[in-house]
Amino acid sequence: MFLSQLPNGSHALVEGLVSGSAEVGAATLHRLGELGFIAGEPVRMLRRGPGGREPLAVQVGETLFALRLLEAQCIRVRELEASPA
Repeated sequence: MFLSQLPNGSHALVEGLVSGSAEVGAATLHRLGELGFIAGEPVRMLRRGPGGREPLAVQVGETLFALRLLEAQCIRVRELEASPA
């Protein structure tokens, strides 16, 4: 599953980065890694922009980011089960 597919409020762990389209090159993947999107790092989808689109408000570790959909489609994640209340 990709970060772009996570529902709002969901928690996940980053599994890795992949080029989701020809528009995304190695420089973008490198930048995402430098921002903290590395394997094993916790990530949370906070909310989406108007109409459920861009930008995507995402928390990785303790840092908040606004990502484009194209960037979020490069971040492979494993969704974590919600903890019981």
